[in-house]
Amino acid sequence: MTKKPPLLANIDLKGLEIAPSQVWGAIRLVPLLRQQIRTDLRLIKRNYESDLTVVSVKDNLKYFSYVPHGLVLTWSDDGSPVAAIGGQLLTKGKEFACGPMKVQLLHRMAKREGKNALRLLPLHLAMEGFLSMFFNGPTIAWSEYSKKVLSQGLSPRVEWSIGGKAITQLEDALRLFEIHEHQVGVLLFVSEILASAFIVPTPDDYRALHTSLLEDFYGETFYYHGLYGTASNLVATIDESRINNLNDLNQALKQIRADWSAFQSFMADDLLQRSIHAKRIYTAGGFSLQRFMTDLSRTKNNYIGEAIVDNLAHLQYLKIYGLSAAQTKRAYLLQQLAAYDWNLERTALAQNDTLEQLVYRIEKAGFGYLLNNQLREKVIIQ
Repeated sequence: MTKKPPLLANIDLKGLEIAPSQVWGAIRLVPLLRQQIRTDLRLIKRNYESDLTVVSVKDNLKYFSYVPHGLVLTWSDDGSPVAAIGGQLLTKGKEFACGPMKVQLLHRMAKREGKNALRLLPLHLAMEGFLSMFFNGPTIAWSEYSKKVLSQGLSPRVEWSIGGKAITQLEDALRLFEIHEHQVGVLLFVSEILASAFIVPTPDDYRALHTSLLEDFYGETFYYHGLYGTASNLVATIDESRINNLNDLNQALKQIRADWSAFQSFMADDLLQRSIHAKRIYTAGGFSLQRFMTDLSRTKNNYIGEAIVDNLAHLQYLKIYGLSAAQTKRAYLLQQLAAYDWNLERTALAQNDTLEQLVYRIEKAGFGYLLNNQLREKVIIQ
């Protein structure tokens, strides 16, 4: 019996090698290499041409966004190799014109297509989970909340992001940088802040999906990092006095690579050294599709994402999105309200705030519509 893939507790790059990075302007790309390649899992890109995609998440709940592409996961149940072809032949969903716009309708963020194929919407799967956090709003009909929120929850829940093409020099970096023979992924830093981690099952998959990073969406923070930030030009040196033969040189090079790997892993500590909260979305043979969020921190960068792990807990697919400071504040605020049953006074007390200060934070976060007008008028926002 096949061992069920575990639920992720943290992001671990075991089974992957971190290669020396390449730098272009504010962009640093750190290749991730895999020596042991599984052939029973493949990812295929499916391009979409619609201006807007509407995804039916569940009854009466829709997700609206621009979705440039999806990914089709194919696998075998017996470990036999899977060809990357064929997924392109699967259905794409319904399309219709809405004035000058082309709108596409899709069902579910991850939907089975055929016996051993699953279509997923990369990053949107993670973002939909983030948006749905505490989406139903107050669980008790506290008098401080508006009637609309008590009856309909937080609808609509909105977050803004930017496309990869808006990040200065990212397109040039992806075009110019070398792709390694065994490369299956990359850590993408903008001004030394981790903006994306992208992993796929095989080197062939990565070569086909390398430029798809331009079609991903990123927090607006990275737009400004790309404009005004820089990446450090780090140089490794060898002590010539200790080199007496080729073996010494080989050992010195191995040590440099190990030091580079450790340092670049350290640069990604906000992701790799954090607890995450994961939810299993789909089990595909011996693989598990999960989405996750790091524990929310007010002092570190926070991430949401999705992953596919095998029964050895090796990452076969990973994609992350870095939350902006404003997004983190909104998520943290909703988390705290939910933790105290949406009771404003208890939440304020737990945060060492006055009721007036908490209402101000709710207003500033864009959630003023949660509260009834009487409370908003009563509390003077400074």
